Amino acid sequence: MGDVLSTHLDDARRQHITEKTGKILTEFLRFYEDQYGVALFNSMRHEIEGTGAPQAQLLWRKVPLDERIIFSGNLFQYQEDNKKWRNRFSLVPHNYGLVLYENKVAYERQVPPRAVINSAGYKILTSVDQYLELVGNSLPGTTSKSGSAPILKCPTQFPLILWHPSARHYYFCMMTEAEQDKWHAVLQDCIRHCNNGIPENSKVEGPAFTDAIRMYRQSKELYGTWEMLCGNEVQILSNLVMEELGPELKAELAPRLKGKPQERQRQWIQVGGCGCGGGGPGPAWHPHADSRHCPQISDAVYRMVYEQAKARFEAVLSKLQLARPAMEAAIRTDMDQIITSKEHLASKIRAFILPKAEVCVRNHVQPYIPSILEALMVPTSQGFTEVRDVFFKEVTDMNLNVINEGGADKLGEYMEKLSQLASHPLKMQSCYEKMEPLRLDGLQQRFDVSSTAVFKQRAQIHMREQMDNAVYTFETLLHQELGKGPTKEELCKSIQRILERVLKKYDYDSSSVRKRFFREALLQITIPFLLKKLAPTCKSELPRFQELIFEDFARFILVENTYEEVVLQTVMKDILQAVKEAAVQRKHNLYRDSMVMHNSDPNLHLLAEGAPIDWGEEYGGSGGDSGSPSVPEAAPLSEKRRRAKQVVSVVQDEEAGLPFEAGSEPLSPASPDSVTELRGLLARDLRAESPPLAGPLLNGAPSQESPQPVAAPEASSPPASPLRQPPPGKAADLEPPKPSDQETGEQVSSPGGRAPIHTTTEDSAGVQTEF
Repeated sequence: MGDVLSTHLDDARRQHITEKTGKILTEFLRFYEDQYGVALFNSMRHEIEGTGAPQAQLLWRKVPLDERIIFSGNLFQYQEDNKKWRNRFSLVPHNYGLVLYENKVAYERQVPPRAVINSAGYKILTSVDQYLELVGNSLPGTTSKSGSAPILKCPTQFPLILWHPSARHYYFCMMTEAEQDKWHAVLQDCIRHCNNGIPENSKVEGPAFTDAIRMYRQSKELYGTWEMLCGNEVQILSNLVMEELGPELKAELAPRLKGKPQERQRQWIQVGGCGCGGGGPGPAWHPHADSRHCPQISDAVYRMVYEQAKARFEAVLSKLQLARPAMEAAIRTDMDQIITSKEHLASKIRAFILPKAEVCVRNHVQPYIPSILEALMVPTSQGFTEVRDVFFKEVTDMNLNVINEGGADKLGEYMEKLSQLASHPLKMQSCYEKMEPLRLDGLQQRFDVSSTAVFKQRAQIHMREQMDNAVYTFETLLHQELGKGPTKEELCKSIQRILERVLKKYDYDSSSVRKRFFREALLQITIPFLLKKLAPTCKSELPRFQELIFEDFARFILVENTYEEVVLQTVMKDILQAVKEAAVQRKHNLYRDSMVMHNSDPNLHLLAEGAPIDWGEEYGGSGGDSGSPSVPEAAPLSEKRRRAKQVVSVVQDEEAGLPFEAGSEPLSPASPDSVTELRGLLARDLRAESPPLAGPLLNGAPSQESPQPVAAPEASSPPASPLRQPPPGKAADLEPPKPSDQETGEQVSSPGGRAPIHTTTEDSAGVQTEF
């Protein structure tokens, strides 16, 4: 197998791949340059005219919880160099890049990791049969006969396989089903986070890129783009190239692969090879100089495309950023004239398009909007209700534990865990699972929706953000309250009062987020369908409208974009009406649009302007009295930085259950009388004052039904061992690597030291949701 690449990816074919990739990139980047001017104009116009969305009630965490380990543990990985399974110590840092070490000792000795995997665009498979089915469908003419030896044998019944349509695959297995479920939740969280790569706060580059992706694909008569937006811009662009290049290569190379079907599949998908790992440190896309001795065809092609796309995209982006000041000056000078010109163009296109578009909407879209919306709303509303329930339960359990264990002395420990709740893949899993039943059934075929996975993932991202916002708001309000030095009894009541306050804000914000998600999802389903329906009769007529645009404004107004805005307007009123009508249905827990909850806490947002709260340092002492937190002396800046970089795992052994979870009996406290009295007070307050966990909304206001009692949680499987704390002076060296911005698969470190790991987009608020 050593000459597979030299046979099938010789110099002539590699040159062909480079030329084909260059042609696709050149065509796409023309779209990107066009869309950049439009996005810049729209952004500047919005700054001047835009009123923005309603004020969110919950705070959002401006400084992310960096330097935390989300999960760590051992798993078996298949090694392609010797075709054996090896135990690996693995961890998932806050940036969600899966890091693989030789073993835990290698990690503790600061040996560079064997690999850092960026999981954007991957899919998790839980059985070899699922994997073999995808492999058989990925390469024409290689379907294995029944009873033949599989291309991959797993030593246990609990595999997890990371599958990518173009890049390298990764094979893991666990010893128990519980471990498989745990790692499945963790890796799914990694994929969800890495797919969410283009931040919404990128007001120009982000919209320009997503619009260019959409326009380029529509020029190829491909409609719909949400499923394409996985990873950062270079990863998305590489997938765009492979969408066109991949089928051509498969059709050309598949007949030339030799051997039985299993052997041909191995040659294509890299199971078995030279052991180079398929990636390397630094700028080189492959550890071998010419990559000819590594029999990994699809991954080798993908990396060639990735490096070329990265260089070309960065060059064009730099050119546009240099030209941006002049473009901004022109927009400011001619803003009114540009707006007038665009409105004139829109009126002419509307007069031509509107009769045809309205008929299409009335006959093919409008009757199905309620069905689509209902299919989306049921699991989404259940998911957001579960987020509310999990948050309520965690705060209630924390309140019980703080009161029974000595007041504020234990507060830092429990708040440290609560602050990371949204990043806890196991505790959030019950929320994410609510989206799994989402089905569009016949509607999916009618509107040519390839998969519902993108809608599930987008809703889950919103759930995670809302959970973190609720936790951070609770943290901020509680921190303010602690400044008053409350007693045990006062602390108990304060926590409960703040919880109720945050839940009301969560109800309002989650309603707004869900309604926005429903509108976006309906647009993603219906607009591509409408554009495809109207294209045969309308697309050819658009060039004649170009003469209506002044040449000086041609960089900021495009006929194609204006045409799509007109089409969007024809269906938007039906979508808005459908969502508005759904808001009055009690089962979905949505506020009516008329219920505008103005910011009732004018000083709340000022609280978030301060430094992040370090609960472990500020309230983790054991010295202080029962009502006052222990405040440590001021530490040197270097010591604070060292502590900030300490590895603290979110998932730890002791999290199988808290000492005083709701519904459980307390341990023997030091002062039984006072603790019993406080627990009774807490239980009475919960019954009398707590809002419902999942009660309906009446006219946009929470109902006053009594909450259901919080049941004791089920015992979870033992998590992986927590990571050790690094010694003083070594914390910076143990900072976990980040997913490579130059690699889309595994990055293998150099033997001489820690490989240079490049930063990828982190903690983005969401992927751009342009249609």
